[in-house]
Amino acid sequence: MLLFNQRNEPSAELAREMARLAALFADMESIHRGLPPEVMAGDDAPVLDRWVLAKRGVPCLAGLSTGHSTLVGENRLISTSELWLLSKDRSWARTLSRWYRLGRLAENPGLNA
Repeated sequence: MLLFNQRNEPSAELAREMARLAALFADMESIHRGLPPEVMAGDDAPVLDRWVLAKRGVPCLAGLSTGHSTLVGENRLISTSELWLLSKDRSWARTLSRWYRLGRLAENPGLNA
């Protein structure tokens, strides 16, 4: 998750993440066109030995949703997809799937790290 300002302030961290995502997207397009990974990665790709498929937690938001396009209802308890952007004033959030306008913070301070 990246913090951002709602004003025109450049962010090196945001630029780095955009470049990373652009590179991932470019590789996905190449795979879709049939280009094999060894052509894209070349001889410099590291080897991962004795690997396992693992899961790790990612930041998300949970709260009472109203006006969601697919999770319909008023004040419906939801958790979002992976949180990517959060405005520094905590009024906007962008998850992997959509923007959210943020209302009040939950009263439990442990949830607002």
